[in-house]
Amino acid sequence: MALQTAYHLLNVTIVIILFFMGFKAINLAFGKALQRKRKKIILVMGLIAWQLYIFLLGQTELLSSLELPPRFVIFLIGPAFLFTGIFIYSNRNAIWLKHIPKSWLIYLQSFRIFVETLFVFSVAQGVLHQNVTIEGYNFDMILGLTAPLIAFLAFEKKIFSIKMVIAWNYLGLLVLASVIFLFLTTVFFPGFYGSDSNLMPLEFTKYPYTLVAGFLMPVAVFIHVLSIVQLSKKHM
Repeated sequence: MALQTAYHLLNVTIVIILFFMGFKAINLAFGKALQRKRKKIILVMGLIAWQLYIFLLGQTELLSSLELPPRFVIFLIGPAFLFTGIFIYSNRNAIWLKHIPKSWLIYLQSFRIFVETLFVFSVAQGVLHQNVTIEGYNFDMILGLTAPLIAFLAFEKKIFSIKMVIAWNYLGLLVLASVIFLFLTTVFFPGFYGSDSNLMPLEFTKYPYTLVAGFLMPVAVFIHVLSIVQLSKKHM
């Protein structure tokens, strides 16, 4: 129960942070009160709708199948990535983008430290296999640890260049891709790790653990891509 509570708390914290960042950008970008209200409603309703979708999906057995193609990719990761691509491409020149402080998008990536910490506790609770944690082959925690350092040196001390921050964002996307690879191979191709049987407990397909594939990981991808677009405006 404590583990599930921790997942819920991290999820709520990230939602609140996204609301705060979104509201700040909307308030600065749009002059008319009615326009600001409409944008905020869209943001709130969109996030709530996706959270509800993840919750309802996690109450079913739909994601519990270990047959290919992977259902959590089809029903969670795929739609989230599709939204990220469409939304950011359509808003790549939006005025609100410049009103999000550049450092915020980097500092926010430190939330991955907490995700990976929960992964370690999840192994102890029989929810995950150690392959997908820092105890195995998942080094996402290290990327999260570098986030505040990168933000501080780039935007506070001006030591790192914008191009270096962009490169760090691409590195972050590569690390996330490796994490997805770890999950897919551990679940569907255990032979890759010298096992003849399934390695991953099915518990990870239940809510709130589905928040990782359905929300927390896609948020990390979304923020990386958003930061790349924002920082590339003057360096294209």
